[in-house]
Amino acid sequence: MEEKDIEQKKNSFQEVNEGYTMHDAIEEAKRCLHCKIPQCKKGCPISHDIPDWIHELSMGNLGNAMHIINEKSNLPAVCGRVCPHEKQCEGHCVLAKKGKGIRVGKLERFVADFDGDMGLIREKLLPKTRGKVAVIGSGPAGLTIAGDLSRQGFTVEMFEMEPEPGGVLMFGIPEYRLPKDIVRREIRKMEELGVVIHCNTTIGKDLTVDDLFAQGFDAIFMGTGTGKPQKLDIPGGDIKGVRQAIWFLRRVSLYNEGNLDRKEVVVNKGDRCFVIGCGNTAMDAARTAVRLGAGSVDVVYRRTINDMSALRSEYDEAVAEGVHFNWESNIVEIHSDKDGKMTEVVIETKQGERRVEKADYVLMALGSKPASRIVSTTEGIEVDDRGYVITRDTPYGMTTRKGVFAGGDVVNRPSTVVLAMHDAKMVAEGIAQYVDAIKLLETINKPANA
Repeated sequence: MEEKDIEQKKNSFQEVNEGYTMHDAIEEAKRCLHCKIPQCKKGCPISHDIPDWIHELSMGNLGNAMHIINEKSNLPAVCGRVCPHEKQCEGHCVLAKKGKGIRVGKLERFVADFDGDMGLIREKLLPKTRGKVAVIGSGPAGLTIAGDLSRQGFTVEMFEMEPEPGGVLMFGIPEYRLPKDIVRREIRKMEELGVVIHCNTTIGKDLTVDDLFAQGFDAIFMGTGTGKPQKLDIPGGDIKGVRQAIWFLRRVSLYNEGNLDRKEVVVNKGDRCFVIGCGNTAMDAARTAVRLGAGSVDVVYRRTINDMSALRSEYDEAVAEGVHFNWESNIVEIHSDKDGKMTEVVIETKQGERRVEKADYVLMALGSKPASRIVSTTEGIEVDDRGYVITRDTPYGMTTRKGVFAGGDVVNRPSTVVLAMHDAKMVAEGIAQYVDAIKLLETINKPANA
């Protein structure tokens, strides 16, 4: 990447990675070997029929390609941008061994964007006669459940506490990686499938699970993610200037959308920022701080580069944009002045060496725990000793409360968008099995002359 381009991109929230032109996409698709036993499909958590839709694309059959993609994915324009392709489909491609793997992610993004821009004819929908399902939360898991079940003939209503649906896709992934208009477009597709979305509605506060059952829902899915942030248990860990990375990203998203004043976004021009953690959220927070004009941004990670959960491509781009990395290190103290404003951090290496650095903000990307709002207002939903919801394998995803299902981060399984989708697809099957079974029992138990 040219130095001029890096400078321009790091000061902008415009999308960093550009998509294919029609010509480039078809040329790339033609390189696919259409393997009899496709390793790319094995590497995909949702088992995309990758060679099939790439073959259709190579012949210019965009509608057919989109139809095949829709059979497995409800969020192709999102997955084409934020999936860890290098570890999944692209990393498993037989051509990758020679460094010439098919760019599956960019091709998926191209097909999805073409579909969205051109408004291709949508698939035929089944009548909504199979049952009624409530979905709590509109992140990747909730959207996948809603899309899959709606396509199968279920009436689906979604309940979201925020003023706009999308969850982490809308508020947790920066604009430069995932433009919000793309998320909105994918959600409009859900609505075209017949999904009804209720925003500004918090389950456990405005409505309870029992209220939803009283409204006639046959099953309820909890896809609320994790809402309680991990605390930084060190001297000074609770002073002003220590913030959650996901909280920071949400505020920047609101600012970029024009819903928050710039002064309400914590990082200012020239600030010295430290980010704790080395997952994709940490990379997002660090690169976002750079875009806000931070004077310097340091990532502090207790392990090595080989242990980080972030994508190597995300790391490489962060380095190119000026982010500095402190490996095998921890922030062990945070100092403040008499007014409580952060002044310094103390960093300790694995070898026990300590140094003091000036600091204005510390952003924590340490993960979070499940919020208990729904569990505490609903009888019969059991959690483990860490607060994660306990679910069963048959029907897959059902909690200890009959008819209530859960998936995603709230049950401590997924860690990426596509893994949340994979888990949600299995839960959707469990919900369909359960509702079909109770409907059958209702029919059996009806008097013969009813």
